[in-house]
Amino acid sequence: MEPHAGHGAGHVNHGVDHGVDHGVGHGDHDAHETPTAHHELADPAHAAHGGHAGHDKHAGHDPAMFRRLFWWSLLLTIPIVVSSEMVMDWFDYEIDGVGWVGPVLGTILFVWGGRPFLTGAVAEVRDRQPGMMLLIAMAITVAWTASMATTLDWFDMEFWWELAALITIMLLGHWQEMKAIGQARGALDALAALLPDDAERITEDGSVEKVGLDELRAGDRVLVRSGARVPGDGRIVEGEAELDESMVTGESRPVAKGPGDRVVAGTVSTDSAIRVEIDAVGADTALAGIQRLVADAQASSSRAQVLADRFAAVLFYVAAAAAVITFVTWTALGDVERAIEATVTVLVIACPHALGLAIPLVIALSTAIAAKNGILVKDRLALERMRTVDAVLFDKTGTLTKGNHAVTGVAAVDGDDARAVAIAAAIEADSEHPLARAIVGHANGQGVEVPTAREFQSLTGRGVRAVVDGTAYAVGGPSLLREQDLTVPDGLAADVEGWTGRGAAVLYLVESDRIVAAFALEDEVRPEAAAAVAELHRMGVDHVVMITGDARQVAESVAAQIGIDEVFAEVLPEDKAAAVTELQQRRLRVAMVGDGVNDAPALAGADVGLAIGAGTDVAIESAGVVLASSDPRTVSGVIRLSKAAYRKMLQNLTWAAGYNVIAIPLAAGALAFAGITLAPAVGALLMSGSTIVVALNAQLLRRVRIGADEGR
Repeated sequence: MEPHAGHGAGHVNHGVDHGVDHGVGHGDHDAHETPTAHHELADPAHAAHGGHAGHDKHAGHDPAMFRRLFWWSLLLTIPIVVSSEMVMDWFDYEIDGVGWVGPVLGTILFVWGGRPFLTGAVAEVRDRQPGMMLLIAMAITVAWTASMATTLDWFDMEFWWELAALITIMLLGHWQEMKAIGQARGALDALAALLPDDAERITEDGSVEKVGLDELRAGDRVLVRSGARVPGDGRIVEGEAELDESMVTGESRPVAKGPGDRVVAGTVSTDSAIRVEIDAVGADTALAGIQRLVADAQASSSRAQVLADRFAAVLFYVAAAAAVITFVTWTALGDVERAIEATVTVLVIACPHALGLAIPLVIALSTAIAAKNGILVKDRLALERMRTVDAVLFDKTGTLTKGNHAVTGVAAVDGDDARAVAIAAAIEADSEHPLARAIVGHANGQGVEVPTAREFQSLTGRGVRAVVDGTAYAVGGPSLLREQDLTVPDGLAADVEGWTGRGAAVLYLVESDRIVAAFALEDEVRPEAAAAVAELHRMGVDHVVMITGDARQVAESVAAQIGIDEVFAEVLPEDKAAAVTELQQRRLRVAMVGDGVNDAPALAGADVGLAIGAGTDVAIESAGVVLASSDPRTVSGVIRLSKAAYRKMLQNLTWAAGYNVIAIPLAAGALAFAGITLAPAVGALLMSGSTIVVALNAQLLRRVRIGADEGR
């Protein structure tokens, strides 16, 4: 701990005495600088959707493109269906001179509407990764070839209206799929949209000029008006305002900021103007780092996705084999027409569209939903593992506590606690020492009028002395009492004993040669910490553990306040990883929650590492999940999201795989003896229906409660 600013070494004893005499160590919370994310702004297109990454890339999948193709294909399909001899027979009507409609419009539709599937199939063959696009292309190619052969009188089986319906329905399914994926990727677009188009830079003569963001440089000072967004990361140099930081932390309430406080690009000054000195712009901002994390998480593969991709590849061979067997079997039975129709239907029905969407959409949505709630998923595997965690290990300082001392008790011999606080605050008014700031902050919070101190003097290693209202006072710890041979008066003894018993630091206010008041200072427990622990217990996490470098009595006191099950105390930062290993050796799956700096080895060694309270520190490499908010209740939200996403993955995989297992034999004609068959168009309809079911089921993830309870 550094001495009071301007006091020389006068208040070193605040750290020494409080650490040695009262066990208030800070070994687990060394000061650190926030690293900057040096990455290019993430491109939303970078978040390829897992198993669809291949055809996404090759076919140029875009919701607007598929929307246009779908509507034009639908317009072409209507006359093809209306002019079909089969349809006219069904509805008993006749239109003369329309024999050309099917071949002409059907071919246009095959070449134009089927282009995304045909080009995607070529790419899959070239990459030796057969999958969905190849299956769709095979189905529409077989249908077009059979129909054209019939038109040329080489064959007697027309599929023009089925071909048109198949392409149109597949385009509809792809449009809805891309639309859903686009909504999931919207988190990245929303982050990019948070940056203003320009900034108001303050020139050397104090005037304001409007410049583009690309002209802004580190060191520039900018004016951020009320309602405007901060154009880059930096510190406030003038003015006070409440800033909406929900895009970074998920915290809904504005945060009060003043001179010296950090602000982040994209946050909004809600009530007044501030002047900010910029120290990071563009790709170096926290916003760029958040974008990168979201994009990388959405682009990475998970175990479930790998399983789905393998199943899709296997399904191609299964479908191809089923198609061959179907054709050979029906041909051997002497029904070539049924052989072709059943083969086409098998190829249509086996398209692993729903399977390809089952996992990527859930992951993309869960990542986007998490980002909106201040949970930045760096590693999808970490998010998947979170559902299996049965022990959560919290670092104390800065995680369960605020990492700053606060006055938790005041006792004055004469009973006038307010007067004692006012005098102590007057003496400590100009100090930047954490304990001094705690006393001053307490006085301000209590609305106490603080007098002016004079004749300030530093007492090296013992405390400080000053004159207030004509009376000489001193503030210090146990060393001050030992030097002046003072003993705690009976009126304060009980309070002091209670404070020291729970590990609080104690400062004394001395008037002449007598102690007139005492103050207890403790690392302030976050008000939401107890609720976080209780929520984890309710969710079935039976082992909530705290680890700290503080003395055991301090740790036990905090643990008792918030309901912790087990405590690791007096642990050096480099030994925290050993505590994680010890828990794992008990066959516990451990999630480590820390500040991401001193806790890096433990975060990396845990089954899941969660860096909490990172705020602008989005470049932490040791954690799989970064919690932008300092609210520990967010941890239970990660578990809820992990469990919900896993359920949706299983439901979607079960539906998609089960659908194909049942539908392929049916399409092949296994129940033809009972009069149950599937036409190619019906197969296309069922396939797209399966895709829509999977997409809608994934969207239900939005109903999961991830953030903290109301009152957060």
